[in-house]
Amino acid sequence: MLTMKRFFDLVVTCFGLPFLLPIFIIVAVLVRLKFGYPIFFRQLRPGKGGCVFNMIKFRTMLNIYNINGILLPDNDRLTKFGKFLRSTSLDELPSLWSVLKGDMSLVGPRPLLAEYLPLYSAKQARRHEVKPGLTGWAQINGRNAINWDEKFKLDVWYVDNQSIWLDIKVLFLTVIKVITRYGITGNDGVTMTKFKGSK
Repeated sequence: MLTMKRFFDLVVTCFGLPFLLPIFIIVAVLVRLKFGYPIFFRQLRPGKGGCVFNMIKFRTMLNIYNINGILLPDNDRLTKFGKFLRSTSLDELPSLWSVLKGDMSLVGPRPLLAEYLPLYSAKQARRHEVKPGLTGWAQINGRNAINWDEKFKLDVWYVDNQSIWLDIKVLFLTVIKVITRYGITGNDGVTMTKFKGSK
């Protein structure tokens, strides 16, 4: 059954694709020139009900290893161009494919690492009662500049209050946040610190 939210996701995505396609092509070419192959970063992430799916993004980091063959920390591998892609959310454009497939929604809790699944409290795990989103309530209320507990509270609030009008509001405010680059990272990090469970 095609729900109103699913219908909304398909209509908005299909309407926006013709406008985003030229940007997609330009970014893909630049990623190829600066990082080489592969152009895309693929990773299994938990979706609705904790079921994993293959999320696709543009690469933002170089594959640089230490003498022991271990990847260097993100801060050492993230380039200036990669930071630009993240701060503008252009690295997320390939994830629109996941929206079209139905693995993701335009708005919902961001899909996090599968390794976090056993670390959630019962309340935090409620973020998986809905499909993950390209953007979400937590993203327009601090993104990576807030701590994990605050982020999860915002995710659960969205689960309890979701509506088409709220999704429209989140999408509009996401555009504003991307333009202003507000709340992209917390402190000195390029991304959120790893979630190790709530105290």
